[in-house]
Amino acid sequence: MITYIFPERCIACNDCVAACPTHVLDPGAGGVPTIARPDQCQTCFMCELYCPADAIYVAPGRDEAEAPDPAAILASGQLGRVRRDHGWTGDDPDPLSEFWRLGPLLMAGAEIAATRHARMRGEEGDGRD
Repeated sequence: MITYIFPERCIACNDCVAACPTHVLDPGAGGVPTIARPDQCQTCFMCELYCPADAIYVAPGRDEAEAPDPAAILASGQLGRVRRDHGWTGDDPDPLSEFWRLGPLLMAGAEIAATRHARMRGEEGDGRD
């Protein structure tokens, strides 16, 4: 789940707002996006992937409503991990490379969303008593 936007790193490009398939983010005052609908986050990592400034942290599997610790996120080395791990740092001269790299990332996001959905169905029941 998207947990934190580092305003000091954000370049106000709003690429993350455009990339989010579930409209979790809204353009914010001063250009820094706001996490407007965190409950709609599917943990697909698209916002983090498309952020050229590595200003967004998405925590895989995080469902808690507790506030994240920005210092701990920075110290962990996880900020920008998705872009690095999937080769989206701009180092590849092939303009089509970003498309073939997307598959494994989307699969990971789909697995996280499916697990969360199954857990929620288990808590609420399936209505077929």
